Amino acid sequence: MEIADLIVTGPMYYKGVYHFFYQHNPYAPTFGRHMVWGHSVSYDLINWIHLNHILEPSESYDINGCYSGSITTLPGEKPVIMYTGSDTNKHQIQNLAMPKNLSDPFLREWVKDPQNPIMIPPSGIDVEGFRDPTTAWQGGDGKWRVIIGAKTGDDGKALLYHSDDFVNWKLHPNPLYASDNTGMFECPDFFPVHISGSKSGVDTSIQNSSVKHVLKMSYQNKQLEYYFLGEYFPDQEKFIPDADWARTGLDLILDHGMFYASKSFFDNAKKRRILWGWSKECDTTQDDYEKGWAGLQSIPRQVWLDKSGKWLMQWPIEEVEKLRDKQVSITGEKLIGGSTIEVSGITASQVDVEVLFELPELENAEWLDESEVDSHLLCSEEYASRSGIIGPFGLLALASEDQTEHTAIFFRIYRAPNRYLCLMCSDQSRLFLLSSLFNL
Repeated sequence: MEIADLIVTGPMYYKGVYHFFYQHNPYAPTFGRHMVWGHSVSYDLINWIHLNHILEPSESYDINGCYSGSITTLPGEKPVIMYTGSDTNKHQIQNLAMPKNLSDPFLREWVKDPQNPIMIPPSGIDVEGFRDPTTAWQGGDGKWRVIIGAKTGDDGKALLYHSDDFVNWKLHPNPLYASDNTGMFECPDFFPVHISGSKSGVDTSIQNSSVKHVLKMSYQNKQLEYYFLGEYFPDQEKFIPDADWARTGLDLILDHGMFYASKSFFDNAKKRRILWGWSKECDTTQDDYEKGWAGLQSIPRQVWLDKSGKWLMQWPIEEVEKLRDKQVSITGEKLIGGSTIEVSGITASQVDVEVLFELPELENAEWLDESEVDSHLLCSEEYASRSGIIGPFGLLALASEDQTEHTAIFFRIYRAPNRYLCLMCSDQSRLFLLSSLFNL
């Protein structure tokens, strides 16, 4: 999907239709004060119909932009948008909007709530660092909860609010989570996952012993997505991570590539949780003007908890396979260090690749101390070109004939206590070659 500054705001499923709401600038492929909520719909998450914008700057509470937010479905199949507006003073505040016609499955028209704004930055929170409300969830006491991303100076916070009626909100005394020197907690997300390892998704309001909770944040300072797994105690309004990742250096990164500002939703039609994120690409501003867009929406992913209960699993939604056409295959090729093998017959600019590498031995793999090494650094340009004992090996996508331009997707194998680790990386710099790679 190619639209300027496209960032997912509130995906949802309603009356047989998938809805994709996104924040973008309709006047230029840059971030600006005229940000609106665009709207597209689909029956299969693959083919999309673009509709008119549903939120545009028009009132004192959003005159400087309609920014990110979420959709919550209230009892009676009544969806409501909570979104961040930038007011006349450029302070970030939270607002509501409701569909004008609930019988319209496309939800083409929305009306802003006359009681807006419903939240303003509390004392001690930066007035330009109070945004991106999550999908709300309802507790056993009937109260609604929502998280707002915030910051104080360079410290990030996930602020928790309560409401009986979804209009009047009260700040909980303690943040659900906070961290030092991460910058703004952008686009937070909070949802349950089955502890059984089942791929089935869980409705956002489910709270029982069969689930763990995921708290996901986009760290503004690092421009990466991190998440924590842990226990949510609604009676105390506490979220306790399984380990204190932030202090051990073992933060769980949701995606090491060009992936940011993701948002998830529970797909009630197929009982799965779907995650969408934004890829800002590597182009310059001038490139963006020439293309007419800035950033792409990534392929939707299904997410679930691994059977070990230690990390999230992700995979492209099954509908993507409908796009497959001509199959090109190679088998039984031997890849030695420094060599490349061209996969000929591919003419499309986008392909779906299934690849199996058989490694003769793993015992000599390099040792990796997970507590002392930043895996994101190992995937960086500085390390990507370094030959290891096992790796890098993988694919060169969109490679020029002389291979001076390409995107590398590559793997490295390491030894760790009682197991082996496979590090999957991508490099978009296109400025150097990697040895032992397939050439697509």
